[in-house]
Amino acid sequence: MNKQKITLFNPVSVIGSALLFLSSANSSVQATTFTGEPLYSEVRQYSTVIDSDPTDIYYPVVSDATVSTPIVLLLQGALVDKADYSNYASIVARYGFTVVVPNNLRTLQGPGGVELTGLASEQGQVPAVLDFMTLENNNPTSPVAGLLDTNSLGLLGHSFGGLVGIAALQDECFVGICTESYRFPEALKAGIFYGAAFNLRDLGFSGVPPIDNQAPIGLILGTKDGVIRPGTTVDTYNKIINSPKLFIELEGANHYGITNENNPVRAVNEPTLEQEVATETIARWSAAFLRAYVINDQDALNYINTLGDELDDNVTVTTAEKIPEPSYFTGLFAVSLLTLGRRFLKG
Repeated sequence: MNKQKITLFNPVSVIGSALLFLSSANSSVQATTFTGEPLYSEVRQYSTVIDSDPTDIYYPVVSDATVSTPIVLLLQGALVDKADYSNYASIVARYGFTVVVPNNLRTLQGPGGVELTGLASEQGQVPAVLDFMTLENNNPTSPVAGLLDTNSLGLLGHSFGGLVGIAALQDECFVGICTESYRFPEALKAGIFYGAAFNLRDLGFSGVPPIDNQAPIGLILGTKDGVIRPGTTVDTYNKIINSPKLFIELEGANHYGITNENNPVRAVNEPTLEQEVATETIARWSAAFLRAYVINDQDALNYINTLGDELDDNVTVTTAEKIPEPSYFTGLFAVSLLTLGRRFLKG
C-alpha cells in the first residue's frame, strides 16, 4: 500500500494556507487543552479496500505510544469521490482521529422507479468499517496497528452521506438507506454532518420524520447552500428527539464548502467564503463536536457551546432545543434571529 505523509499549516492561525502542504517534518505536536487549534502537526494517509470499497485512511502521527485515536467514518455525498474530501479528512485527523473515507458504489431507486448507479453511502458501512478497523488495529503490518480506540466511533457526512449518518445514529434499518439488517453499534458515540437533511419524502414519509437518535447529532449548514433546502435542515434539527444536539450556520459557504474544490456544475449558488476557509471551518467544528462527545473532552465541549462562537466570525451557533419553524425563504433568517445579539457583539 502506498503511504502518503501530509503536513498542514495551522488552519486557525494561518487561514488560507495550503491545505495539503507536503513536508518531510517528522514530529507530532499534541496540545494539552482544546482551543480550536489542531492537536497534531502531521497526518499520514494510506489506501486499502473495505468490503470491496476502495478506501482512504488518514491518521495523525502520534509520538506517545499510550495515545489511541477514535475511528471516524466519513460518509460521502452522492456522486462525490473520496479524493474530494482529502483536505477535510486531513484536518479532522489532526485533532486526534483516524478518518476512514470509502468510495461506496451502489444502485438506488430514483424518481419514478428509475435505477441509478453511482457513489453513495449506506448504513451498512458503519458496522463494516468498525469491524475492518478493529482488525487493522490488531494487524502488525497495518500503518495504524495499536493506534485505534476501537470502542469509540464517530460519524461525519456530506449531503446524502449526512442523511445516511443521521439514519445510522438511530437503531433502525431505513428502507432505501439500509440494504441489509442494521443495529446501532455500541461504539458509535456521535455524528456531525454538513449540507444534510433527513428528508425521507421519497421513501413514503411526509417530509422529515422524528429522529430517535441514540447519540448526539450536529448539523452544519452553509448560508449559500442551494442544493439542500435550508428549511428542511432546520426541520431536521427540530425533529432530533434526544439532546445534546447542535446547529451551526456557516456564512457564505455553499453545498460544496466541505470538498477540496467548489462544484460549479452541481452547486446552485456561488460561495462568498473562500473554499479553504470554509473547509477548515467545517473540519474544525466537526472535530470539536466529536472530541466533545466521542472523547468526552470538556474543553472541546466548552468550545462548541461558548468559546468557538465568540472566536469565529464566520459561524452562528445555537444549542436551542428548538429553532422556530421556518419557511423555505425565511429558514436561515429564523436561525440567525436566535443569535442576533451575539452576532452584533462579534462585529
